[in-house]
Amino acid sequence: MNTLLLDHLAVSGTDRDTARAHIEEALGLPMQTGGEHAKFATHNHLMGMGCGLYLEAISIDPNVPNPARARWFNLDNFSGAPRLTNWICAVPDMSAALAHWQDVGDAISLERGELRWQMAVPKSGILPFDGFFPPLIQWHGALHPKQMLASTGASLKQLTVAHPQALDLAETLGDITGAEIRFEIADTPALIAEFNTPHGVRTLT
Repeated sequence: MNTLLLDHLAVSGTDRDTARAHIEEALGLPMQTGGEHAKFATHNHLMGMGCGLYLEAISIDPNVPNPARARWFNLDNFSGAPRLTNWICAVPDMSAALAHWQDVGDAISLERGELRWQMAVPKSGILPFDGFFPPLIQWHGALHPKQMLASTGASLKQLTVAHPQALDLAETLGDITGAEIRFEIADTPALIAEFNTPHGVRTLT
């Protein structure tokens, strides 16, 4: 069974504070300090959602040496203004998922504090469909970031995945649970997330 569960959304930036500001300004809500990912030389800030999802502001960590492999989320090639770049989906069995979607990378084991997980990362760092295929994650153990984050009272209303091959991407992925996902054919690939917040409906791109 390869049903996907939307786990979290990631905003990339040239630095994590700029990515953080992009999220906070869009939603009118504060983020929490996250941590470091030594294996990929990145770091993040996080925001808890009332719906069980969370948001991540991520960037290259300039304080550590470059990793021996390409960074996840194609951060090695990121430039420009901060923006919503990735929608990460959880799978119940990473080995089965990689057998089904054979071009999404290798399972990399990671840890931060008490968190343990695996992420599928291509050797190039670039996922299929111009990077708009969701990175696949499998959490290990009972602990998940949503349990460590204060809820902001916000919830994801809808995520739109815009891409020239949006319908092919939807067919490739199959069933997705955890949120309303809309696939839209568009010349320019983009992710658009609408949230219900204490301030009303807000949009993050």
